[in-house]
Amino acid sequence: MIPKISPDDDDRSIAGQIARSLAEQIVTGALLPGVRLMQDEIATRFKASHVPVREAFRRLEAQGLIVSEPRRGARVASLEPEDVIEVTEMRAALEPLALKASAPRLTAADLATARSAMADCDGTTDITVWENANRRFHAALYLPGRRPRLLASIADLHRISARYLYAAWKDLDWQDRSSAEHSSIIRALEEGAIDGASELLRDHILEAGHALADRMTAQRRSS
Repeated sequence: MIPKISPDDDDRSIAGQIARSLAEQIVTGALLPGVRLMQDEIATRFKASHVPVREAFRRLEAQGLIVSEPRRGARVASLEPEDVIEVTEMRAALEPLALKASAPRLTAADLATARSAMADCDGTTDITVWENANRRFHAALYLPGRRPRLLASIADLHRISARYLYAAWKDLDWQDRSSAEHSSIIRALEEGAIDGASELLRDHILEAGHALADRMTAQRRSS
């Protein structure tokens, strides 16, 4: 399940339902890179016309999860270390901005929600549970800022990041370090150190993204 961080996740249209279903399958690896997405088959599965299927494809392409080519149709996007770096750098720019907008509005209840999500991360070795809780942690810190366009962009980047994490998490020593960094961010916010928390968040995103890209490059060389 992909947790909500964007108004787009509340879209109950047929196109929204199709996009969410395909996004979850792509992110978790149920649909592998290069797999062709057949409009007829998807339309039949969802009892829909081709119009919402094409709209779903458009949304997924905008999120970087699929690619469409003239006369060749749509297929699941490849997994490239270079893309991890691009997404990481975009997240490192946007998420501290979201945190700075949100921090003055954060309540004790918001921080408690973040701590609860962090505890869920610490209490599991299931990547699906961890990734869901990790997004809830970040969402708890950003949502009070009331920046829907910014949050929508971050949600798209989180989906892409999650896809790469699913592909490489078994070879990463990620859990303890991520937990310590989450704790440092929360402590800084509780102390009112907004700039410090934003810097910690930026470093957290960059270090995790570069470690993931390095692992994917190593995997490719050994395969």
